[in-house]
Amino acid sequence: MHQEKKLFPYFQPIIGAASGTIIGYEALARQHDAAGRVISAGELFSSPDIPADQLIAWDRMVRRQALERFSQSNYNGYLTINISAAWIDKVSDLNALPTIMMLNEFNIDRSRIIIEITESKGDLDKLVEIAAVYRGHGLKIAIDDFGAGFSQLERVMAIQPDIIKLDMQLFQNATRGGIASDIVHLLSRLAKRTGCRIVCEGVETDEDFHFGLSCGAQYMQGYLFSPAMPEFKEPKHYQQQISSLRKTFLKKTLAKEEHKIQFISNIKGLIDLLKIALESDFNLNKLSAHPFEQSGVLRFYLCNNDGDQISSNFNFADGKWFEDTTQLGFNWAWRPYFYQLLALESAKDSYRIVTSERYRDFNTDMLCKTLSLRLDEERILLIDIAAEWL
Repeated sequence: MHQEKKLFPYFQPIIGAASGTIIGYEALARQHDAAGRVISAGELFSSPDIPADQLIAWDRMVRRQALERFSQSNYNGYLTINISAAWIDKVSDLNALPTIMMLNEFNIDRSRIIIEITESKGDLDKLVEIAAVYRGHGLKIAIDDFGAGFSQLERVMAIQPDIIKLDMQLFQNATRGGIASDIVHLLSRLAKRTGCRIVCEGVETDEDFHFGLSCGAQYMQGYLFSPAMPEFKEPKHYQQQISSLRKTFLKKTLAKEEHKIQFISNIKGLIDLLKIALESDFNLNKLSAHPFEQSGVLRFYLCNNDGDQISSNFNFADGKWFEDTTQLGFNWAWRPYFYQLLALESAKDSYRIVTSERYRDFNTDMLCKTLSLRLDEERILLIDIAAEWL
């Protein structure tokens, strides 16, 4: 009964955010349901009741059809082929990989093929070995569902893929903000540092697309553009739609940046007031008359040139300053915003404000940044500010 199953490939476009063109397609297995409608074969391939050998045979059948269609088309971009990590374990002869043999048969340029490793299972050493073989033949390697588990981080470190596809569920959760958003931005930065290109899957709305741009994703894939279809489209098919999306993103982002600039300007004005007050015995009651809290200033404290905190934390809340001696004597020399300030001074670039990366404050759960600047020859002023807009 299994042998009679008819499977075939459909192709979902992958969009280049910068060019606005279709830069590639992902080949996906499809089947017909009882009513003759085309549906995903994903449920079939995840069935525990079908032997692995049968699933592998079906997968190779669909892959062969996809590569044949690709070779016959006029399309000049990439094609992504999914290969299960669990099935790779069953490959016995690395010199006779089925995909390589198919590429030879259809005379396809190997540089246009991306092997997308799916699932979190599979022996990592075998994956590394096979990835090296594919690369040796000129193919590129992608890791699917990045962010779905620690195993994906292990794979990135071991395989060093050319492309990382963000886990669809994580990406869609991230568009709503919160810690998922922080994780996606972190994963995006990790990918950039390793030289990977980022693909956001599951892009269904304008907001999804804009969030992908904010993460620095070069490529987008999802129903906002198209589900998987039987035919290849003209590369510029979505260019007008993407141009409109980018313009909307720019308009929204400009408004946020203008708000940020005003926010920073207000902060700088208050910092000048704070510096003047701290040059002598300062009066907290007088300082509280200024709009520190409304401008996002949370607290300030002083350190010596060795990074030792020599003052209490002065926290601002509910229109008043509160003194907290808990961290008196702590050393912050190991924080980038401290040693970067000293490095600037060594380079004769003094009296600048150095800003930390955004972080979530442990006590208040607020997104914050720390600003550091030279107060006088002996003291450095550090100021924690709310960073929702930064």
